[in-house]
Amino acid sequence: MATSRGMTLLPIPLTLAAIAAGLALGMGTFAFHYAKGTSYLGNDPATCANCHVMAGHYAGWQAAPHHLVATCNDCHTPAGLISKYAVKALNGYHHSMAFTFGGYPDVIRARPQSTAVVEANCRRCHADLVEPIAHGGGVSCIRCHASVGHLR
Repeated sequence: MATSRGMTLLPIPLTLAAIAAGLALGMGTFAFHYAKGTSYLGNDPATCANCHVMAGHYAGWQAAPHHLVATCNDCHTPAGLISKYAVKALNGYHHSMAFTFGGYPDVIRARPQSTAVVEANCRRCHADLVEPIAHGGGVSCIRCHASVGHLR
C-alpha cells in the first residue's frame, strides 16, 4: 500500500502486532521491577521474604542450624550455574503466576522437582557423611531431618 508520496505504510495487522508486543514488553518490565525481580538474581536470603507467604520460612531458616553455612540457593537450586538459573527462572515463573492470579495456597508445598533438588543438595554437601550410611537411595534425608533447614 503506497501513499501519495510513494512511501509504503506498514500493514495494519503488523502495526497492531507491534503495539501489542510493545504493551506486553512494557507490562512485563513494570511487573519485573515492581516485584523486585533483579533481587532474585542474587544470593541474599532476605529476597525470599519479599513475599509474605515466605516470611515464616525465612524466620525458620534464621533460627535453624544451616543459616550459618547455607543460603536458600545452596539448598533450593542446583549447584551448576546454568541449572541454578534455569530452576530460579522456572520457580519465578510459577511464583509470579500464582501471585498474579491468586493461585497460591496458605501452606505452600514443594513440587516434586523442588524436593529432588533439595535432596540432591543434601547428599552433595554431606557426601562424606551419607555415603557410608546404608540407608539406600530410596530414603529421603528430608524425611528425618526436615527441620534442619527451617525450624518448624
